Amino acid sequence: MDDFTVKVGVPNMFGLVQGEANAIAIAPAPGKRPLSSISPTIMTKEGKPVLIVGRPGGSRIITAVVHTIINLAHYSMDLQEAVVAPRFHQRWLPEATNLEIFCLSRDTQKILECMGQKFLGAQPANHISASLVGAPSLGGKAVGNNRFYGANDPRGGIGLTLGY
Repeated sequence: MDDFTVKVGVPNMFGLVQGEANAIAIAPAPGKRPLSSISPTIMTKEGKPVLIVGRPGGSRIITAVVHTIINLAHYSMDLQEAVVAPRFHQRWLPEATNLEIFCLSRDTQKILECMGQKFLGAQPANHISASLVGAPSLGGKAVGNNRFYGANDPRGGIGLTLGY
């Protein structure tokens, strides 16, 4: 029930501040929907799956999925590198950005702080799992006869993603 607003304007267990639209009504009310950031993602190329990426519940799902895709597509990381790379997370409230260790250089962080940006430490584990089809990196070459490549995030300390 935490995806509904228990108390308007008060953060839930993930730190999300919700409003009236998600408020739990005393009596049944039409149109009430849980807040959700569920975003299992399947990227395709020419109609065929290339990347499957997702993570367990919480407000940082979208951030983790987007970071992984950017790491693969724009920084040419292989799948495991993309999954384990340091992340940041920012949302409207509180007005601060959570940083994992080595996410920003100290110089960059200082410049941003001088511009008024506030930073907090990392939030609890932000675990992601992903699978790539065809190669261990986007646009890469297959290794031997392998066709599927998996990567699991050590942050969560759970699960296993395999390719074959």
